Amino acid sequence: MGRYIWRRRADGVHVLNLAKTWEKLVLAARIIVAIENPADVAVLSHPQVGQRAVLKFAKFVGATPLAGRFTPGTFTNQIQERFVEPRLIIVTDPRDDSQAIVETAYVNTPVIALSTSDNCCRNVDVVIPCNNRSTESVGLIYWLLAREVLRLRGELARDQKWDVMPDLFFWRSVDEQQKLMEADAQRAREAAQQAQQQHGQANIQEGFNAIESAQPAFGEGYTPVPGADTWAEGAAQPGEPWAQDQTWAESAPPVQAGWGATPTPTPAPAPGWDQFAQ
Repeated sequence: MGRYIWRRRADGVHVLNLAKTWEKLVLAARIIVAIENPADVAVLSHPQVGQRAVLKFAKFVGATPLAGRFTPGTFTNQIQERFVEPRLIIVTDPRDDSQAIVETAYVNTPVIALSTSDNCCRNVDVVIPCNNRSTESVGLIYWLLAREVLRLRGELARDQKWDVMPDLFFWRSVDEQQKLMEADAQRAREAAQQAQQQHGQANIQEGFNAIESAQPAFGEGYTPVPGADTWAEGAAQPGEPWAQDQTWAESAPPVQAGWGATPTPTPAPAPGWDQFAQ
């Protein structure tokens, strides 16, 4: 893998050359297109980070997926139930899928492998240098490979954007899927609550508008009494019939004793001994 390394960082991590990655990816796509029957291409992935990408790649390209644990004898034992005779295999990790690579050496089948800087490339014909231990990296490489195969077949134009997102090739664990579902449900609840609040405010505003439109204007419904010049004589009275004959002063109820009433004068005391004494 030394030929695919661009440089080495200070912490010891090797950085791959992306130009070599794209060159090998296009070469692998041309090899896949050269197979007449797409089902003769077997795609393997024992690591979980590449199982979803393998299934999606096989779906769009038409290859045969072998996701999960590889059963020994799949390529060499003819009495096995899952026996297949592929003309080309694609492996996600040469270390984890080493049993499949060993069996292809017995049946003379070419191998395309996604390899990182510390993988052994024995019995591998085409190496695609990438980080095969990252979910995003493996999903992106399979997405690019599937798009390039479709373009070489003429099913997708070069200037046409592929409507399949790379996220579809990413593997998600059960915990991540649960978190994503909970986040989606929380966003849906917040959106419904916000819409309900906006709808309630709109109803309240409509109710206020209806009340304001139903209330009469100031002075509406009141008719002035003919011949009245002052407010005390009934300058403006309600339109009821009893108010047309009498003025406000005549129809006013009598003032009850209490606050605001005229005090009653106190009578003078009767003559007592003090007057006689004087």
